[in-house]
Order: sequence, then C-alpha cells, then structure tokens
Amino acid sequence: MSLFEKHVVLEKHSLLLLLGIVLVVAIGGLVEIVPLFYLKSTIEKVEGVRPYTPLELAGRNIYIREGCYNCHSQMIRPMRDEIERYGHFSLAAESMYDHPFQWGSKRTGPDLARIGNKYSDDWHKGHLTNPRSVVPDSIMPGYPFLASTDLDYRHIQDVVRTNAIVGVPYTDEQIANAAADLEAQANPDDKNAKAFLARYPKAVARDFTGDGRITELTAVVAYLQMLGTLVDFKIYDDKANPR
Repeated sequence: MSLFEKHVVLEKHSLLLLLGIVLVVAIGGLVEIVPLFYLKSTIEKVEGVRPYTPLELAGRNIYIREGCYNCHSQMIRPMRDEIERYGHFSLAAESMYDHPFQWGSKRTGPDLARIGNKYSDDWHKGHLTNPRSVVPDSIMPGYPFLASTDLDYRHIQDVVRTNAIVGVPYTDEQIANAAADLEAQANPDDKNAKAFLARYPKAVARDFTGDGRITELTAVVAYLQMLGTLVDFKIYDDKANPR
C-alpha cells in the first residue's frame, strides 16, 4: 500500500481523521506548553527596569482613566520605519510591571514608548493643557483640568500594595513610604528626597509643573517623562553591531 493509499483511509473515515487531528494538536500543544511549567519567567531580565514610583504610578492611573491608550500605543515594533521614527523596538521587560500593559496597534497619535526626556516638562504641560499651543495641527483634546486638580493620593499606599500582590516587587519599605516618596519626587527639597532616590534608582525628583503644587498634571508629566528612559539601549546596539 502506497503512502497515498494510506492517507485515503483517513479521508474516507472522518472519525479516524478527527482522532489524527486531535493527536497531532495534542503533541504540538504539549511541546509548546510543557516547557513553560519549568520556567520561572518567560521575560528576560533587563538591567535598569524598576517598578514605577508612587508619583509615576498615580500618573499612569490618570493616563488610563482619561483613555490616553485609545490613541497612543506604547509598543515599537521591530520594523525599520518604526525604529527610525520612535527608537529601539520595545522589550517585554519594559512592560513587566504594567497592569494592564499599554501595548497595542491603535495610533491616532504617535507611540509614546520613548517619549521620556524627548520634550521638556513645560512642553508636556502646554501639550496636555492645550495641545495646539505646541502642535498646531493636533486633534488631541485638551486636559486643562489636570493642572487645577490637586492629586488625591490618600490611597497611594493601597495602590502600591495592590500592585505588589499581583507581582510587582515593591518592598515593605516602599509600600510603607509610598505617600512620602510621592511628595519627595515632586519636591526635590523635601527632607525625604534622598531616601526616595535610594529606594527608586534612576528616578528623577523635581517640580514637574513648576508651580510648587502636586496636581494630577504633575503625576502625568512624571509618568510620561520616565517612559523609555530606564534601559540603556546602547548596550543592545553595541551587541548587534560589534566593531
């Protein structure tokens, strides 16, 4: 019996064909799934990535609350046109502490994965308050109320603790000092600023909106200014293009 004739047997008997499909899918599934049970993490550790500071976390929550993710993704694909426009392609580790992550394909506005330090705090303040003041053709709505609304961070400790429960490696010390760290990041002259910087390496402490207040705008600007700044991509570029 030729190979073709053996295959005809399966085509003539639907039950045998069904069993064959189930067998092949089961084997393929086991090959793909079983190894994952022996891996502690499927995300490669990347030097520099840290959990959000309380102020950045508060800003991120406002960013999500206002639906900014509907028009802006935070995922640079490994394609030449995207890399030339936005920078190094996104690494999974950069979003490992995001709940939920902000990856996506919907872009009414530009991708924000590398927006940190690209513009000044004043630029972000003007853009969020009145987008057309810095980008005349922008169709983005303004959010002037962010500048006039004091940030309510009474429950920031609970927010940090909740993130710790779902896997973000906040320490007991970081949880206990969440409110103090939030205030210290927005005011570099705060007595707790040094301790804050020790708890969050590579974080930046400054008056993000320049008015001495801690508003919702302060938190959003702090969040935007750290996006894409934690990883030194020169390391990856040097590995990819050795001299």
